Amino acid sequence: MGTIGFANFGFCLKPNKQKVHATHSVIAATKIDADSEENVKVLGRRTALVSGVSLVSSATLFGFPKDGLAVVKQGLLAGRIPGLSEPNEQGWRTYRRPDEKSGGHGVGWSPIIPYIFQVPDGWEETPVSIADLGGTEIDLRFSNTSEGRLFVIVAPVLRFADYLEDDARIEKIGPPEKVINAFGPEVIGENVEGKVVNSQVKEYSGRKYYQFELEPPHCLITATAAGNRLYLFSVLANGLQWKRHNQDLKKIADSFRVV
Repeated sequence: MGTIGFANFGFCLKPNKQKVHATHSVIAATKIDADSEENVKVLGRRTALVSGVSLVSSATLFGFPKDGLAVVKQGLLAGRIPGLSEPNEQGWRTYRRPDEKSGGHGVGWSPIIPYIFQVPDGWEETPVSIADLGGTEIDLRFSNTSEGRLFVIVAPVLRFADYLEDDARIEKIGPPEKVINAFGPEVIGENVEGKVVNSQVKEYSGRKYYQFELEPPHCLITATAAGNRLYLFSVLANGLQWKRHNQDLKKIADSFRVV
């Protein structure tokens, strides 16, 4: 496959300078799509600290929400806002991007539609650095020292295609080969040619997701588009982490959904 860098799509990075205000959000109870994996019940509470006040949500039955439940109001709280549920019976926790979290990524862009994913207990959110690959487009980072790390890039679709829609679709941006060649180097720091060992196209609630497995380094990437943005969910591990935890890492990568 030929290499198509972000520059081919007019890719540029703009820092987020939105102000801080405090609000809170609650995870909605929903049902998982028939095409997605088996429902996972999560009984417990999610505690968030906002302005020194503990905000506790009620127990919820969590599944993957259907499309169409997009947030209607975007908050302006910058930085890290707790979004993890309590562990379920299998010890897995669900992260949902808080509605209050800022992240316009540029003046004139619509609010970021929330996304969700699951991680084993022990994974925690870590600070985002503009020095990372992906720069200021990295919306979130998580890690577990012994298992691996992940991050989410949320970028305007116009950086990858010359059109703008209210509900962009990944297939309109291009086929899997074009997409992985475009953003793959930004994830692993080098050309992806010869490194893609597996790729799939999956569909949940009418939205397509491109999934890729690269090595070395060991990297799982899930890409989709929603609103006027492209979502890139990347899970990375070194050799030892991959050998011991590859099944969990694959489950993490496969759990990513845009609400």
